[in-house]
Amino acid sequence: MADFGEILRNIGEFGLFQKITLFALCFPNLILPFHFASVFFIQSDPERHCNTDWILGADPNLTAQEQLNLTLPREEDGTFSRCRMFKPVDWNISTIRENGLNETTGCQNGWVYSKTLYQATIVTDFDLVCDQANSLQVAQTVLMAGILIGCLLFGPFAESFGRKRAAQIPFLLMLIFTVTTGLSPNFYFYLASQFMLGIGYGGYRLNGVILATEWIGMSRRSWGACVTQLFGAVGQCVLAGMIYFIRDWRLAQLVTAAPLAVIGVYLWFIPESARWLLERGRVEEAKHLIIKVAAINKRPVSESLLEKIVEKDTEQKGGIITLMKSAVLRKYFFTLILGWFSLNLTYYCLSFNVGNFGLDIFVTQLMFGLTELPAHILCIWLLEALGRKVSLMATLLIGGFVCLLILAVPQDNAVAITALATSGRFFTNWAGSVCNVYVQELFPTSFRQTASGLGSIASRAGGLLAPLLNMFAAYHWAIPTIVFSSLSLISGALSFLLPETRRRELPDSTDEAEGNRKQINLKIKYESNESSQSKSTKL
Repeated sequence: MADFGEILRNIGEFGLFQKITLFALCFPNLILPFHFASVFFIQSDPERHCNTDWILGADPNLTAQEQLNLTLPREEDGTFSRCRMFKPVDWNISTIRENGLNETTGCQNGWVYSKTLYQATIVTDFDLVCDQANSLQVAQTVLMAGILIGCLLFGPFAESFGRKRAAQIPFLLMLIFTVTTGLSPNFYFYLASQFMLGIGYGGYRLNGVILATEWIGMSRRSWGACVTQLFGAVGQCVLAGMIYFIRDWRLAQLVTAAPLAVIGVYLWFIPESARWLLERGRVEEAKHLIIKVAAINKRPVSESLLEKIVEKDTEQKGGIITLMKSAVLRKYFFTLILGWFSLNLTYYCLSFNVGNFGLDIFVTQLMFGLTELPAHILCIWLLEALGRKVSLMATLLIGGFVCLLILAVPQDNAVAITALATSGRFFTNWAGSVCNVYVQELFPTSFRQTASGLGSIASRAGGLLAPLLNMFAAYHWAIPTIVFSSLSLISGALSFLLPETRRRELPDSTDEAEGNRKQINLKIKYESNESSQSKSTKL
């Protein structure tokens, strides 16, 4: 039987079909960063005071300053309280002026906001201030929890029902709940919509890259993960511009839904992974797709090649049990997911703090996106030049060290802190691209999607814990930085345990995945011998 690598070498490893498919599956990643707009672009402690319009019933002609003087207590520094008000009374205005009000209470009728950077945010719309201030971290955590659950659900789903459906269904969820998020009447409905949106986000990010990669040959496989990340970096830049011009979070949600609706139409015509079809024994469907791809790539398909495509014995599916039984794969898996967890924890701790570095939030967000672009472009080249192992070790170690340097910079030096935070995101993003490629090359086809799903779950767990870790900054600003920097350094050092997988075919069985180093050496020798024999024949 012909292995799928041989089939791709015949029909084109990175022809027109692969380029169109890759673009189609990566383009949504330009829009996906917009889903973080409502939790990134907020003022966690905006200028405000309690709504005290009750006193206008006693005298509707009061000036704004008189109203505040009569109804709000003052802090020790002389400013009006932002979380307390005088308790309403049923007196006439002259009595209130004469006796004054003394009994205070929490804001009973909401807040009046002023000097806000945005027209509306979830903080101002849902009053996430004072006693409800921690609800902002809850919103961030719920979104990340949804993304984690999406990876958990749609990883195994793709093994049974295919990569295509596992990309389409979460995308549909994402489209629906992007709209419902923007229309949320209250905070609880918003949280429910964000959770469901996160499920769709996680499911698509996981399966879109797998579907693209399984159609790409060995020589360009890294493009699948890196171009996906590259589009995400462009989306980060566009996000800064969108929020700069659209400062209402509800309108931003609805604007995000419009391109998603267009993308949702063409995603239903994306072909299934022929590699998965062969693995499931659906040979005729796979042959039909292979012939179609060859035609698009303008490559002939020989009858002898088609005859080699026969049904093979499917490797027994053991799921997580298969992984746990193999000491080699178990070591690879836990080493990789620790790195993935660490880099995502670092990435989102920095991302959720985008407004706290001291510089203009729009400039900082734009810098975050712009610096990610060269990271992913370099990644495509360096993954082939240096290999996966060196790339992962270097990016995690350098990224962790750069973030650790934040501790040595005075907290009032906004430029230096922003530069270090941006550099840290640069390397952690780069490491994320390497992990996306690595997880597909280390594990067999029968377990690849499950391994990718579990790896994504670990990475999303890092994102889930990021808002909670940032809350420890209330005790000391350095705690989050020490934790995520140390984890990045530890996981970078442990990456030495992983094998190199550059220029090798994707393993189709557990035995092939366990014999990683042997396969690389044998393949190089085989290609070398084949090349020399070809030259001898020509002579």
